[in-house]
This record gives sequence, C-alpha cells and structure tokens, in this order.
Amino acid sequence: MAPANPKSPPHLTDTTDPIPPELAARVEELREQLAHHNKLYYEHDDPAITDAQYDALLNELREYEADHPELATPSSPTQKVGGAPAGRFPQVEHLQPMLSLANARNDEELRAWELRVRNRLAAEGITDPSLEFVVEGKIDGLAMSLVYEGGELARAVTRGNGVIGEEVTPNVLTMSDVPTALPVRKPPKLFEVRGEVYIRRADFHALNEQRAEEGIATYANPRNLAAGSIRQLDVELTRSRPLSFWAYSLGVTDGIEFETHSDQLAQLRDWGFPVNDFVVLDDVDQVVDACNSWEERRDALDYEIDGAVIKLNDNELMRRAGVAGREPRGAIAWKFPPMEAKTTLLEIQWNVGRTGRLVPLAVLEPVNVTGVTVQHATLHNEVDLLAKDIREGDEVIVTRAGDVIPRVVGPTPEAAKRKQRAAPPAPPAACPSCSTPTEKDGDWTFCPNRRGCPGQRFQHFKHFVHRGAMDIDGLGEKQVQQFLDWGWFESLADIYTLADRREELLEQPGYKETSVDNLLGSIEASKQQPFWRVLFAIGLPGIGGVNARNLAARFGSIDALAKATTEEIAETSGIGPILAENIAEQLAQPEEFELIERLRESGLQLAGEAPGSSEGPLKDKTFVLTGSLPTMTRDQARELIEGAGGRVTSSVSKKTDYVVAGAEAGSKLEKAERLEIAVLDEDQLTDLLAG
Repeated sequence: MAPANPKSPPHLTDTTDPIPPELAARVEELREQLAHHNKLYYEHDDPAITDAQYDALLNELREYEADHPELATPSSPTQKVGGAPAGRFPQVEHLQPMLSLANARNDEELRAWELRVRNRLAAEGITDPSLEFVVEGKIDGLAMSLVYEGGELARAVTRGNGVIGEEVTPNVLTMSDVPTALPVRKPPKLFEVRGEVYIRRADFHALNEQRAEEGIATYANPRNLAAGSIRQLDVELTRSRPLSFWAYSLGVTDGIEFETHSDQLAQLRDWGFPVNDFVVLDDVDQVVDACNSWEERRDALDYEIDGAVIKLNDNELMRRAGVAGREPRGAIAWKFPPMEAKTTLLEIQWNVGRTGRLVPLAVLEPVNVTGVTVQHATLHNEVDLLAKDIREGDEVIVTRAGDVIPRVVGPTPEAAKRKQRAAPPAPPAACPSCSTPTEKDGDWTFCPNRRGCPGQRFQHFKHFVHRGAMDIDGLGEKQVQQFLDWGWFESLADIYTLADRREELLEQPGYKETSVDNLLGSIEASKQQPFWRVLFAIGLPGIGGVNARNLAARFGSIDALAKATTEEIAETSGIGPILAENIAEQLAQPEEFELIERLRESGLQLAGEAPGSSEGPLKDKTFVLTGSLPTMTRDQARELIEGAGGRVTSSVSKKTDYVVAGAEAGSKLEKAERLEIAVLDEDQLTDLLAG
C-alpha cells in the first residue's frame, strides 16, 4: 500500500500536452488504493488508514482529474461514495443516492465553499440570496436509511456504495432508539429518515473492559464496532450490542413537504427520533465559531464525532445548488484535525495486570497528539499486540480519540511492509513484578502469584477503590502505593482498618486532618455500596460490571454464588462454561474465602439484588437524563434510578415518565417541555427516590 502522503507528483501547466506516463500511472495507483480502502471501510468495517490520510489521497486524485479532464472516468472514486455491499444481506437500491460530503479543514476553505455556493446559485438565476446555514455534529458511525411506508418501518438499509446498500431491518429493529412506527394518525405515505448508527464511548469502553476480563480480543474503535454489530447475521448478537441512533436528515418523502432542513429536524424530534443539537445561523463567521465550539466539546461528548456538518437550511436552494460528482454542493463537512499521529515504537515493556495477565506498554518517540505530548501508550493486551503485528522499531499510529490513555492503533502500512523488522514481541518468562515464572493459559501469559505479586496487588487496590467499584474518594494511586510501601495494605480488607490508624496517619507528611477525615468518611460510606459493586470490586477474573450485575441478580449473595456449581453459574446471562469454571475455582480458594469473611466483618454488602431487579418506588417508570447534575454523574444517577426499579433510556418520547435535567440540558429538555413530560432537577429526583 502506498504512503498516504506521497512524494510530490508531477504538475503540468499545459493540459494540451500528452499526459506523461508517470502521471497516468500515479492516477491509476491512486484509484486502486482508494478502491482498496473503500472496501476495507465500507464492506469490512476495518479501515487501515486514518480519515486524514484517505482525504489526502482523494484530494490528490481530484487535482489530477481537474487539471486533466480526459483522465476522469465515471467509475473513479471521486464519483462514487464507497464500496460495494458485502453480499451477506439482501441488496436494495436506495430511493435516491446517499451522497458523501466535501471537506473543509479551516475557515478559509469554508468561506471558499460559501462563495462556490453563491456562484452556483447565481448561475441558476438566484442572485445575492439570503443564506441560512444549519450546523450539526458529524457523528462517526454507520450511515443508515430508514424507510417508513404508511407510518410503519418497512426497511433499514446501509449506505453501501451510495446507490445500493444492504437491508438490515431485523437488526435495526433491536435498537430502542429507532421508532417502529410514526406516532401520528395520518402518517405520510412514504417517509425516509437518514441517520447514523453509533455506540457511545461509555458503552464501548464497558464492552471492551468486559471482553478483556473474559480474555476476548477487544474492539479497535466505536465506529467499527457499530458497523460490525449492525451487520451481524445473528440478530441476537446485534441485540446484545449497545447500539444507538442519531437522525440527521430526510431522504424521499411522499405526503409531507418541508421548506427548511431545520423544519425536518424539528419534525423528526417530535416523532421520537433522536436528533443531535443543531443551530441555524445566517453568517459564515458564526458558522466558523459553531464549528470551533463543536471541536472544543469533542472530548467531553459521550460519542465520537470527527467534525461538524454545514448545510443550506433552505431546501429549495439546496436542490438548486445541485450535486457535483458524489457530493451535494449545498453541504460540506468541517473536518477536525485527526486525533492520531505517527511516531516510532522504541520499546515494548511488560507489566502485570490485575488478573495476572501480562500487559504490554509502548515506549514511544515523543509525539504531539491533539496538544498532548505522548511518550507511553497502551498496547491493550497480548492478543491484540500479536493480531495487529506491532513490533519494536515500527512506525506506528497513536491515537487519543476520546480515551484518557493514548493507545497504539497499529503499524503504519509502510512499516508493516518493511522486510527488515524486529521479531514479534514475546512476553517474559518471569513476572516483571515478582519474578514468579509465568504460565500460559491459551493465548494469554500470566503470573500465577495472584495475591502475592506486588504488581497485581497494586492493581487490585486500584480497581477496588475506583469510581465504578467502591468509589472511595481520596484513595488514589499515589496513596495506595504509599500504604503498600508502608506495609499497611496487604489485603483489600485492610482499607477498612485505616480508621484505626487515624492518629498515625496524621503524623505522616502531606496528611492533614481535613483530608484524612474526608478519606475515612469516604471509606465508611463505601460500606453502603450494593452487593453487585462489591462483587465487581473484589476483582475475580472475568467479572466486569455487567457480569457482576447479572450474577448478583441471579444468586442474590456471595454465599449463594460460592456454593453454586459451575453449571449453575454458567446459566447466568453473559457467563460461559469456561468463565463459570474460573469463578467457581477462585471462590474456592482459601485466600478468597478469607478476604470475603474480612469484608463481611467490615460491614460491606455481600447480599442484595442487582439494580433494576428489585421492587422500588420507581418501578415501571422510564427516565431520560440530560445535562450536568450538581453532585452526581449520569452513571450515578442511572444507578440510583435502576436500583429503585426504574428504567433509563437515551431519547425522550411519549413513553418517557420523567426527564432529569441539569446544566446545559439542551434539546432533550426542549422536547420534554413540548410533550409536557415532568422535568426534575437533582433534588426532586432524590425526593422521588426516597418515595
């Protein structure tokens, strides 16, 4: 595969001259590369290069075809949207093509686009039009067409090559975000909704965490996971994936018309489709500010975006502006700088993880990734490392992409093709933390010294106290390491003996009365965490948050779980035979029994149903959370609601009972008010939880 940033190509100023062979060869090479990458992206959901690298190749080809029209062909990638359908599902021709978008990467290119639009409209006899622009986030997911006939969802079709896509209706019907029918007495005869199937960052990371715990290879990014999930032949597998949907436009309609794009979006919201925040502006300077605002909020969003989309608001002007190749002239994508960079992988270091598995870490030639200098990045796990064929000395792609910890995506295509590469990395024969000989369990290398290994012990404590487990504020990595070094922490249960060392702790440098009392108060409060979180915090291999909830719901107590047979454990949702055997073996270990008994004596909750499985004051009530609450995160609010028997969904509809709104609530609050749904603040939610 040729480099994404090729050497400077030959430039010709006299287009009447014969085309040099090297230029014709380069054009053919570009077309082959782009066709290959389209196939990877659209058909296999497994891109090998970044969007920025793809755009560089496409723009180079565009320049050649613009300078030499005789080189242009109808089959050129500049004239097509994507790859052909993969052929696993019925192929369906779209009612009208699903086009792609031209790109702008700065305000200069955006202003040039506006000028082109005005010139085009002038050629249509529309001089000095008053333009309005709609600005929306550009979701990084899989484009989808939903066709409603007589108000009922008739079919769901992927974009495919823009003309023909794959029908995946049964899979889309598993998504709660997609209405199966329009909530109107006299629906339009035909109504096509276009949008994006995606996976929220939190759901993506939770699923990856669960897979890592279970020894299964993790997913590369939310976009690929969403695309792969919606195109599964097993509908139940699709149902198990946390897919979401944003609607962003209409296609063909029969029986309803709209003058503006913003009217379309408002109607979609009223009919229960999730619609992202958008603004209507009449000045290009304001559009630039709106795009920059999206970029500033990029890391804080719970979903991936790779830019903003700007569209003419007037649908008639959009139609009159027409289409150029595969792109509507009246719309453009403002692309953000890639959250990726290239650098050299200097060394692969090995650490021991919480479950004993050896975890590879990349030592990198320092590189700037979206304003942060990165020298270390996760390689995730041994299986991913080998599958991606990452080796020391490779030029690699590093990304942050919404992650707190940078990670290595893989070697660049050029590095992967090099003949002279280092040998594939191999885990060490001895644990890097305790020197215990490592062992092999299938594809995984691990340290068998589960409770005695210092590295594992640190990771156990770090996991136990973190927000998703026991949520002990003030007991961070630095404090955990200090207590380990002082010999105060041997067992997780030692956390609950810190109160006995209060005076001794106050004598240590850096520990003042207020901070110590706050820490001890947080430790005491953690005793009220529900059983499923305690089970998750203990850190049995393979038990992530989802499995902990399921096990708590099925068995109700640690004692019942410890007495259960492997077969009984395997009957739990999400637990297979191998994981069930591992759980049974771990709970039978004397040191595990001792830990559980000490935690019981400390007052932790070792019995109780999982959230949502109990009766409670919010039973059968549906909630939507929006905005930032004063004293709790959305995850904490969700936990409280589900623990009281309620249900939390992502979009507001007539079936929603309450919307809990905090600061910067946005469109969900507006829709709740339109539908006259009860809106609660945090205090009112707390009152409701109290019955």
